[in-house]
Amino acid sequence: MFTTPSFRLLPLTLALGLAASAHAQSLSELYKAARSYDATYQSARSQFDATLAKAEQAKAALLPTVGLSASTNQYNTEAKEPTAKTYDWNDQKWSVSASQPLYRPANAASYDQGMQQVKLANAQLQAAEQDLMVRVGQAYFDALAARDSLALVGKQKEAVSEQLASAKRNFEVGTATITDTREAQARYDLVLAQEIAAENDLRVKTLALQQLVGSSTAAPVSLRDDASLPTSGSDSAEQWVGKALNGHPALQQLQVALDVAKLETKKAEAGHLPTLDLVGAYQYSASQGTLSSTTGKATNISSNTATVGLSFTLPLYAGNAITNRVRETAALQAKADTDLEASKRTISQGVRTAYFGVQSGLAQVKALEAAEASSQSALDANKLGYQVGVRINIDVLNSQSQLYDTKTKLAKARYDVLLGGLKLRQAAGVLQTDDLDSVSKLLAQ
Repeated sequence: MFTTPSFRLLPLTLALGLAASAHAQSLSELYKAARSYDATYQSARSQFDATLAKAEQAKAALLPTVGLSASTNQYNTEAKEPTAKTYDWNDQKWSVSASQPLYRPANAASYDQGMQQVKLANAQLQAAEQDLMVRVGQAYFDALAARDSLALVGKQKEAVSEQLASAKRNFEVGTATITDTREAQARYDLVLAQEIAAENDLRVKTLALQQLVGSSTAAPVSLRDDASLPTSGSDSAEQWVGKALNGHPALQQLQVALDVAKLETKKAEAGHLPTLDLVGAYQYSASQGTLSSTTGKATNISSNTATVGLSFTLPLYAGNAITNRVRETAALQAKADTDLEASKRTISQGVRTAYFGVQSGLAQVKALEAAEASSQSALDANKLGYQVGVRINIDVLNSQSQLYDTKTKLAKARYDVLLGGLKLRQAAGVLQTDDLDSVSKLLAQ
């Protein structure tokens, strides 16, 4: 018999149980913790900030540019013929120049592209938030399912242990054969192996949740016994598809990509158009020098120059570079349009799959609830039959296994429905923190 492992696992089981009761947190609480810790989400936040900064850069194409330049040079010249003379002088110059675009279609298109980047940043961050919600939900319900599985294996071990003790007593008094004892012993050893596996699974799932939220004491709150599982509402699958097509973050990103591609084509076409700028400059220059010979002279010259005007440019021929650039951007625009359409089809299919998954999950929960009641009745009947001698020990053991297997599947099915509801909302692109709050209300406080 393998009784030692159960005692070896007991301290860890108790420790995990105590940790769960002392530090259990709701789904919403752990999601908030993950927002400030998860590296993937933090990366998305940084990308969001970078994209917003990039959008602001586009305004520069419409604003004036101002530059300042300055120089100073020292000169020394010696002349031998016809009379030896030496020239020494210094030139100093500084100028300020400014330019304001008046008509630059390409710059206007670049500005519009920058404004599209704001939409892109918001859509990307929204997608990252929804992804984090689902990842936290997955880890949360995985840990809950593993904890329930371990608890049910413990109860099954207790029931099988009682059946083993009963078989031994009956064998000793001669009312049962050794076969009953050996069958019970085999089932008990099997349950011990299942307990070891369940213990390890709980350890792994708990560590995964703690790693995600950045807390070594994080543990999920159990689902209330009287909790009513949420449904997908009165909306049909096609109504959920309609929600997805109206505001899914992935579609928003691809729509931005299409709009940017259109503006890129507009920029390329602007290569054939003229440009007009308002330009102005102010320059100051000064020269100081001396002439060394039999008689020396000193000279000082300074000047101030201010200019203002218009700069007009009309491209005439660029070796067909502009024409081919237009063709390139037009092809990329067509590609972006096709990508958007393909994504709509993929998302629609994903929404339908998630919707029917939730419906199937709810039906499975009801079926398993009925199966649980039937299994309990079958176990009670087999126990009674065993006591009066019309059933054998293996019948009771099989009924016990069936009951606890059904309970385990039922607990997992309930969590799958809750997680499936979150995934359905993610598939439709409408998942929000309020949805996590709704799930948290179903948990024991």
